[in-house]
Amino acid sequence: MAIARVGAAEGDGVAFLVSAGIVYEIIAAACSSPQTTEINASSRAPTLMKWVHIGLVQSALFVAAASYFDRKRAPAYLAGGIAAGVIMYGSYMHAKKAGLASSQPGTEDTNGAAMASWDNVT
Repeated sequence: MAIARVGAAEGDGVAFLVSAGIVYEIIAAACSSPQTTEINASSRAPTLMKWVHIGLVQSALFVAAASYFDRKRAPAYLAGGIAAGVIMYGSYMHAKKAGLASSQPGTEDTNGAAMASWDNVT
């Protein structure tokens, strides 16, 4: 099986991808998305960015743990985690900046309630 060969293969590619993947997964679990940040930046940018920062800290802990437990591949875990963290943080910072500069309305009102209901979509 191709999957079995990838997992058994020597090299740092799998460790790099696992490390990058966990950063994306943790930030996605802690946040909504860069798109939500951009759309609702005017009302929720500080809260959204708080969760990006929390996600980055969680990610760093998991990448550090992986590096500790698999020291042979630690450079690949660190490289993948750092690369994904930088890319995702840049994405959220861009979304925040674009959202704050936009004159388009968000999807929420100032009370945080959704402005549109799926029940009303035709």
